[in-house]
Amino acid sequence: MSKLRVAVIGVGYLGRFHALIYSRLARVELIGVVDTDAQRAAAVAAEAGTRAYHSADALLAEVDAVSIVVPTSAHLAVARPFLARGIHVLLEKPIAVDTAEGAELVELAERSGALLQIGHLERFNAGVMALAERIRQPRYIEAQRLGAFVERATDVDVVTDLMIHDIDIILALVDSDLTEVRAVGTPVLTEHVDIASARLEFANGAVANVVASRVSEKKIRRIRVFQPRTYLSLDFAEQCLDVATREEQTGQGRPSILRESIALDAVKPLDAEIAAFVDAIALGQTPLVDGRVGLKALAVALQVRERMASSEPLAL
Repeated sequence: MSKLRVAVIGVGYLGRFHALIYSRLARVELIGVVDTDAQRAAAVAAEAGTRAYHSADALLAEVDAVSIVVPTSAHLAVARPFLARGIHVLLEKPIAVDTAEGAELVELAERSGALLQIGHLERFNAGVMALAERIRQPRYIEAQRLGAFVERATDVDVVTDLMIHDIDIILALVDSDLTEVRAVGTPVLTEHVDIASARLEFANGAVANVVASRVSEKKIRRIRVFQPRTYLSLDFAEQCLDVATREEQTGQGRPSILRESIALDAVKPLDAEIAAFVDAIALGQTPLVDGRVGLKALAVALQVRERMASSEPLAL
């Protein structure tokens, strides 16, 4: 069986890891890398055992699939020629700067038959996968994603940089239409919003409160879910899932709480995400986070951003 020919476009902080992971996969031939910084491209190419190309267009006739890890503002321009040719694309999140561009990418992929996967890598976190398996009827969700300031990713606000991860997870856990969004946020160290809080309400009565900050002293990555008879708490960093379940007693005894702490096998989400991308191509399957899923997460993130500019809740 021939190897999947892959390239990475954009080998900054995250793109470099894409290239190194592909270089280790037996089923993949890493054809090359591209970056606007030629020296950076050459350095990563040497590290990954491949070659540096002068432009993305030079790869169009050479590859079966690409990872695109460039600023969000360039997603449409960079991805368009590959999708139009039916070349499979793993595109970093968010899918685009707005829903119009995101919809164009989705339509391009569906028209050409190309697989489009969006890089919401937290879906491949072992803890999130274990949590999702235990969700039955979530009623209330709290998600916190706080961290210290870093220079990268400051071309977007904290909602599309960090909060969108938890928005995507919550939309996957709550099988219901979103009916109302309330949000507040403010810039701190950049021209964009650096800390934000949002409340999402769903048609089935479920509610989610989401907080994201990139100017916090402590790093916190946590989600808590309350559902009938069960409470679940996931610490992303510790890779530990705590579950509390009501245990019925026979006779007239009062119900007790059964507590369980589940240690998870540590899996690097980016490795799992890229492996899933390669598997989806090989098997002809729809990715876990396809273009339409990524577009939905972006639409909600933009609604949160819209609410931050107004004191009124957004009824949907």
